[in-house]
Amino acid sequence: MRCVFILLFVAISFAPAVIIDQIAVVIGNSIVKDSDIDRDIRVTSFLNNEPLNFDNAARKQAANRLIDQIFIRREIQVGDYPTATLKEADEQLDRLKKERFRSNLAFQQALHRFGLTELELRTDFQWQLTVLRFIEIRFKPAVLVSDEEVEKYYKQNAAKYPGKSLDDVREQIRDTLTEERINQQFFRWLEYQRRSNKIQYLEPSLA
Repeated sequence: MRCVFILLFVAISFAPAVIIDQIAVVIGNSIVKDSDIDRDIRVTSFLNNEPLNFDNAARKQAANRLIDQIFIRREIQVGDYPTATLKEADEQLDRLKKERFRSNLAFQQALHRFGLTELELRTDFQWQLTVLRFIEIRFKPAVLVSDEEVEKYYKQNAAKYPGKSLDDVREQIRDTLTEERINQQFFRWLEYQRRSNKIQYLEPSLA
């Protein structure tokens, strides 16, 4: 028994130290952890094909993205909006592999350089698709672009459409204006959420 006790004590003594994941931001009963910020930076840098950067500015941008995601997740849950499937995420992932990497080995090496797993990337794609679907369903019905607005845009931006009449590009312009207004409504909604919710920064540099 004494021998077993000694072995157990040694095993505990040489166990690796546990790193505590600190809370960086609190929004109601939701939190943003340091590890969330770290992972967001890694994923964003990987997708944008940019060098990893963990300075204060990059951490603040990541924290802001994650705060917005909390508001979006809440709205999706309350409104029971549909979520993207893993199959759809896999399709996005496959497209990325084909467009940017010569082989699966090159893809895996890139993941390793950025400290990511394929599962983390797949999960992020699923979330991105879910957000796009939410924005479309939540904000598009309130957008109406009139024929007069389309004609005005065409006159002001005719140089963008050389050799094309208004009828040739009418629906294209309508789609452009619709997308702009959907984005405007979405960002106004996010700003309202920020004003309406108490955001507590436990790391002052993120505020």
